[in-house]
Amino acid sequence: MKRLSRPRRMPIDPYVLLLLGTVCLAALLPARGTAADVASGASTAAIAFLFFLYGARLSTREAVDGLRHWRLHLTVLVCTFVLFPVLGLAARGLVPVLLTQPLYQGLLFLTLVPSTVQSSIAFTSIARGNVPAAICAGSFSSLVGIVLTPLLAAALLGNGGGGFSADSIVKIVLQLLVPFVAGQLLRPWIGEFVARHKKVLGLVDRGSILLVVYTAFSEGMVKGIWHQVSAVRLGGLLVVEAALLAVMLVVTWYGAKALGFGREDRVAIQFAGSKKSLASGLPMASVLFGAHASLAVLPLMLFHQMQLMVCAVIAKRRAHDPQAQEQAAPPAGPTDRSRPAAATGTPRH
Repeated sequence: MKRLSRPRRMPIDPYVLLLLGTVCLAALLPARGTAADVASGASTAAIAFLFFLYGARLSTREAVDGLRHWRLHLTVLVCTFVLFPVLGLAARGLVPVLLTQPLYQGLLFLTLVPSTVQSSIAFTSIARGNVPAAICAGSFSSLVGIVLTPLLAAALLGNGGGGFSADSIVKIVLQLLVPFVAGQLLRPWIGEFVARHKKVLGLVDRGSILLVVYTAFSEGMVKGIWHQVSAVRLGGLLVVEAALLAVMLVVTWYGAKALGFGREDRVAIQFAGSKKSLASGLPMASVLFGAHASLAVLPLMLFHQMQLMVCAVIAKRRAHDPQAQEQAAPPAGPTDRSRPAAATGTPRH
């Protein structure tokens, strides 16, 4: 049997390094007093702007077209918002043996976050899977997560989620849902502008998230939240997250096979159904958890890097599957018109 081959360079996401640098900056120079008020206001505005851009970027036509493959998208949504939370609830038994209560709250929140879009597409493409399905599945998950993640947090975390209350619902609506809807409504007029300036706005996206992280971790430092975390607890968290990722990778791959999906669809389901979005989760955590957001996002940040490294190995291995090699093979002759389309990893629905 072939063993999983490790890429020459493991994918250490540069943005994760920036996030860690921001955490260190907040630890050394946390915002206090007036500076904290200014940072908090700027963070609130940044979150609203982020979700406005999310709404402006989401193509309604692509989402509607993707409904033709509804079984695949429903499978990804079940993995993201049902199986993940069930495993998160099961991890409650690890408190206080491996996890502290605050770390468990962060782990449970991690299981409620929507799936990724960009990395799911990238790994699906590398593995020669159904790329259009991965695009639509990630988009659907992000869209549903704007509403479903706060509702699940209210049901599963309650007032134990770092001050989560009915007021947080109002904040979610004002800071996340209203800007998102505004972006969707204005998309016919600003969609082309957003597409033309994609790189610049991408930098704004990431800069805004860095500001959110700095504000959250500064508040956590000032209130002494980080004294609750030890190296042993962090090690326990990593073990739990590794087990969580392993279970979801196995379930999405073999579960999709049991449901009758073909290889290309199984690849899309595995990568879209086993991953969690750092970009969506960080702003949501800031709104939901307030001063406790620093501990709430720590499990998500660690899981994000772990999923990138593990999925890079799996995607490279999947690209060498016999069926994937057949797709990549050149056409047998001038009359064979089906191979070029298959080689792109874009099968017909």
